[in-house]
Amino acid sequence: MKSHEVLKQVVEAVGTKRVASDLKVSTSLVYKWCAEPTDPEGERDPSGARNPLDRIVHLCDSTGDRRAVEWLCTEVGGYFVESPDVDLSDVPSECIRHTQSLLAQFSELLQVISTSLANEGRIDELESRQIRRQWHQLQSQGEAFVRACEGGLFDPTS
Repeated sequence: MKSHEVLKQVVEAVGTKRVASDLKVSTSLVYKWCAEPTDPEGERDPSGARNPLDRIVHLCDSTGDRRAVEWLCTEVGGYFVESPDVDLSDVPSECIRHTQSLLAQFSELLQVISTSLANEGRIDELESRQIRRQWHQLQSQGEAFVRACEGGLFDPTS
């Protein structure tokens, strides 16, 4: 789904006037954000009003840093999970590698939790950050596994 399509659905749910008022911008600007850009690259519409979603993507591309997206995800009550590229060319070794990696990541997470609880019967702030880091790595590995499945990596008939 393209950014303007997402914005259109989100804005339609509450109304253009309300969104414009809440963001302290004109309703015409909100309408422009929700319209399909005529630029083939999707960079901006003819009025030059690139929508906020495209601006965030452009910021990440420009800086090579995704912390803005990670921060945004946290602000709305979620978190960013990286979706790594998957090599679909070597089925048997990739299947084994993905499965082993997923199990290893989960095992490491359980080890961190077990060690934290065994030491003092509690998990302190430093340990919580370590658990969060391990959890994000596990989610990323899980996403890679699911993408490999969706890509037909483990189905030699596809």
